Amino acid sequence: MNGINLVADTNLLIYLLKGNKRIAEQLEGSQLFISVITEMELLGMYGINPANLKVVKNVISDCIIVDFNNEIKQIAIELKQKHKIKLPDAIIAATSTFLNFPLFTSDKYFSKIPHLDCVIIEI
Repeated sequence: MNGINLVADTNLLIYLLKGNKRIAEQLEGSQLFISVITEMELLGMYGINPANLKVVKNVISDCIIVDFNNEIKQIAIELKQKHKIKLPDAIIAATSTFLNFPLFTSDKYFSKIPHLDCVIIEI
């Protein structure tokens, strides 16, 4: 999967931060896009210490952060109406759909959403 544009789910980046080499190999050479939700989830991890916060900020700096816009908001609303999905996950999926880039995640639930291009990475 190297060399492609992709949207990284929060859980994938958490595994990457914990040193998961399989995730690092899967993401190597790709341009990572993240939802502003993922940025907030990573920076807002409960109990994060200053050293870990610095590492998180370094990982985020390698990503392109995608802010909310009206199209992402509308896609997320439609996902919430059609699927039992948490709002942060709906926004992340909507970001992937909006950009037309695959969503890389370890959350198997995303595979149940029709028309969502996602790559489930087994952990």
